[in-house]
Amino acid sequence: MKTLSLALRSLANRRTTALLTLCAIAVSVALLLGVQKLRTAARDGFANTVSGVDLIVGARSGQINLLLYSVFRVGDATANVSWDTYQKVARRSDVAWTIPLSLGDSHRGYRVLGTNLDYFRHYRFAGGRELTFEAGKPFADLYDAVLGAEVARALGYKLGDPVVIAHGLGNVSFAQHEDKPFRIVGILARTGTPVDRTVHVSLEAITAIHVDWQSGMRALPGGRVDAEAARAMDLTPDSITAFMVGMQNRVMTFGLQRAVNEYRQEALLAIMPGVALTQLWNLVGIADTALMIVAAFVVLAGLLGMLTAILTSLNERRREMAILRSVGARPRHVFTLLVTEAGLLAVGGVAAGVALCYGLIYAAKPLLERRFGLFLEPGGLTGYDIGLLAAIVAAALVMGALPAWRAYRNTLADGLTPRV
Repeated sequence: MKTLSLALRSLANRRTTALLTLCAIAVSVALLLGVQKLRTAARDGFANTVSGVDLIVGARSGQINLLLYSVFRVGDATANVSWDTYQKVARRSDVAWTIPLSLGDSHRGYRVLGTNLDYFRHYRFAGGRELTFEAGKPFADLYDAVLGAEVARALGYKLGDPVVIAHGLGNVSFAQHEDKPFRIVGILARTGTPVDRTVHVSLEAITAIHVDWQSGMRALPGGRVDAEAARAMDLTPDSITAFMVGMQNRVMTFGLQRAVNEYRQEALLAIMPGVALTQLWNLVGIADTALMIVAAFVVLAGLLGMLTAILTSLNERRREMAILRSVGARPRHVFTLLVTEAGLLAVGGVAAGVALCYGLIYAAKPLLERRFGLFLEPGGLTGYDIGLLAAIVAAALVMGALPAWRAYRNTLADGLTPRV
């Protein structure tokens, strides 16, 4: 206790230097802990891009490819799934619900998704969050469109604005469905998922805009079907790109997956999105590891700053050490004093860093959700977080041992003899 009291008084006597050192450690700890929280939020958000979906079914290709085009709107399907096959699966007694997905068109670089109202009822993200509307409502008319938050923000759209869908993908398309324009009736709240970058229309609308198209080409003027005439036609699709499945009981998931993968009428693939997401994260997750390494070096820089401050002050404190030795302090007492000072600076810096990190998280949480769709839950310190903070304190004690060892070896005569 005497050593601790003496260390506190010594730091108080050098309060300016000690405070600056503590602030440097606090900022570096806040950065490290903040990066760790952001990594966790990003990983969880990635894994929860779609949640509550037991299977995704599409044409046989690869797990990651099917996941990319059905969930992330990246890439293209190798083939479609026939409407009859989709209906057979949807009518199974062990299937609770399905969400059909029809892709292939775009609007100014954003993917257009054809689906039905089950999409708004059953699609979940971020661990069970439902899709909500920032404005408007789901599509009801054949030519209604619902925009993701990013589409509306980037293109400056509002309710009632017209939207023309382009045939195929790409930022610029010369094949426009301008004869069948859509009207914006809903804008979804930000989710931080590919939903934000998607234009949603009905399956029937996808069929309607393609009734007079053959092999990717629009019919000649005499064979074209206008928007009103298309309403009277049978707009049941012949095929869809993929569909999501929710089971009555998740225990039955493996049975349906096996049945789909062994389906003889079509070459199909059923994947569990959680498994595929894990595989995909293993491919792209190296970036967050690099970010964590950078944050760790920032902490190291803070600790080196502490070491530099203590070493720099040693020469000024030679007489202080000598006086301590003259009143009976042994070399080990001097050693313990300096290590204790380093430990106090580290503990104080860690505590201040944790407080700073959580303060910033609570302050930035609404902005992160609104602007970036990043749902950052502060929570408490995890075991991993505590381990990181303990490692920082341990590293500070080890670094503090270097100046302590130098002071330990100083003799009483060296401390009392002025240097020229």
